Amino acid sequence: MSSATRIVAIRHGETAWNAGSRLQGQLDIPLNAHGRRQVALLADALRDEGIDVVVSSDLGRAADTARAFAGPLGLPLEMHAGLRERGFGLLEGQTYAEIDQRWPELSARWRARDPDFGPPGGERLADFFERSIAAALAIAERHAGRTIALVTHGGVLDCLYRAATRIELNAPRTWQLGNAAINRLLHSPQGFTLVGWNDHQHLAVLVRDDAAA
Repeated sequence: MSSATRIVAIRHGETAWNAGSRLQGQLDIPLNAHGRRQVALLADALRDEGIDVVVSSDLGRAADTARAFAGPLGLPLEMHAGLRERGFGLLEGQTYAEIDQRWPELSARWRARDPDFGPPGGERLADFFERSIAAALAIAERHAGRTIALVTHGGVLDCLYRAATRIELNAPRTWQLGNAAINRLLHSPQGFTLVGWNDHQHLAVLVRDDAAA
């Protein structure tokens, strides 16, 4: 029997702060109307994915995304605080433009992906990576050989991508982290392996509807 574990990793649906380029961090911002439409389409797309286990960040925007498909699949929802977004401390609640203007030195270190940088009251990038990957590993090992849906945040997904592709923390990001997109990985004793990333075909009708409106 194969020891590989399938992971379907999902970013929560859109929030008003996503749409407004405002840094959420660990503030508990709910899904907006567009996000709720996204997760309804996501639930339909995951119906035949063969998911056995659903584990979510305990922040509301992720948990509500997970509930949209865990319920119809008849699966309980597990919560794991280790899947929370990075804590950004002082910078949480600010738009990206406001951060650039008010704290240019902090902004420069954040945007440069300095692993040793943590905003006042927030997490160092290196610590966030360690926390996120430790949580994902613990979940994968606890449910070895099964198909797990992980519902989390953009920063955690970035960490998973880097762990699976062995890309350094300070390397520029060239991959997308779409709201309600589907990302597929495998976990084996050798670690994480990337299978597919940022699959958003299930959201295409929503994009067309928005454009028509």
